[in-house]
Order: sequence, then structure tokens, then C-alpha cells
Amino acid sequence: MTYRTPRIALVGDRSPAVRSHARIPGLLDALATRDQLVLDAYWIPTEDAGSATALDGFDAIWLLPGSPYRSEAGAVAAVRTAREHGIPFLGTCAGFQHAVLEYARTVCGIGGAAHGESHPGEDDLVIVPLSCSLVGHEGAVEIAPGSLAERVLGTTRTVERYHCAYGLNSVYLDRLREHGLRFSGMDDEGDLRVLELPGHPFFLATLFQPELAGDGTRVHPAIRALATAAVEHAAAAGLTASARD
Repeated sequence: MTYRTPRIALVGDRSPAVRSHARIPGLLDALATRDQLVLDAYWIPTEDAGSATALDGFDAIWLLPGSPYRSEAGAVAAVRTAREHGIPFLGTCAGFQHAVLEYARTVCGIGGAAHGESHPGEDDLVIVPLSCSLVGHEGAVEIAPGSLAERVLGTTRTVERYHCAYGLNSVYLDRLREHGLRFSGMDDEGDLRVLELPGHPFFLATLFQPELAGDGTRVHPAIRALATAAVEHAAAAGLTASARD
């Protein structure tokens, strides 16, 4: 079997001012030293993520916080690439929001699905301001039994850290569910915090930021699960390559 180090695309507009971005190098080191999950990571700016070949050869795509992105189209394209090609995907904070946008536009047929932060005047605002901003907040999340989220987190209740002010417009919830998207985590008020896509090898998005868990020396289970999925994707690609040789 041909083996290669799994490649992960870190899609986002890297900035030292974004705390979750600053955590990434330490988290990658912790994955390698604590979990023996070594990844070859590449930052992909959102302006580049929409090009036809930008995400070729990657074993996982992580759409990171930091909205508004410099290219909403690039962020949405990254989600679509992962979804349609079965590439393990994790979306965190803005990654959650843009995963919803992509699904609403591409799968649900809501062509004008818009994000209230960047397009507040549009009619189909699928992402809207939260009734109470979660910037700098911590809160409990109830996880649906039997979900991917439960398998990843190992619990049906967790406390997570946030840094966001936008979330799903509940008006569109039923339509998203009818087209196959599963919302598997909510807060104590019933507001949605986690989504996943049944039938996909690994597709998970959280409105909270797992990058901010703890002191950054131990990796959040959602990030570890993405890394594990990347390893499995690379191994499967190696088997396919060996079969062709």
C-alpha cells in the first residue's frame, strides 16, 4: 500500500488577531505528540478556495472561524467540495454558518440564501444575528443520542466556548431537515449548535469553537475526530493507488 501523510486544508483568512487561528499550530503539534495523528496542514485563503483545483488531493477540509470571510464564495465552495467528494469536513463557528449556506443554496434550492453579517438586506437570510451574542461566552450543548456528534464527543451534554454573534434562522430549519441535514446539538433554549450530514464519511459543523477548548495543549474531540477521518481517507486513497499499480 502506498502511504502518505494525510493532508488537511485549513480554509480561512489567517490572522494573528483571531484567537482560534493562533491556536492551530499548537493543536497540530498536540495531535502529533499526544494522539500520534500527524497531518500535513496547509492554510488556504478563502479567495483561493473556490478555484477548481485548490482543494485537490486533500484528505480533510477544516473551515475555520473568522467571518466575514474575504471570499464568501470561496468558503461556500470549500463546503461543497467536501460534501460532494466525500472529503472529511469540520466547520467551526463561521464554518457552521457557511455549511448551512451551502446546503441551503445547493441542496435545498434557496439560491438567494444569505448571511446577515455580509448581506443584511437580502430576503432569504438563512444566517441571522443571534438573539443574544455568544462572543466570549461559554454554554451547555445537548447532543442527540445516536448521532455522529455523540460518537465524536462521547457524551450527550457538553459545555463549549463561543465567539460568534450569528446563527441559523429557524424559519429555514424544516426545509434543511427535509433535505437531509441533521441538527444534532442544541443549547438549553433549543437553539441549534451542531449539524452533521448522514451518509457522508465525516461531515460535522459546530457553532462553538473547539479550537478554544482548554489551554490549547489537549485537542478537542471534534478536531481529533477530523484528524482520524483524514488518516482513514489517506489510507483509502493509498489502497486505491496500490490497486491501480
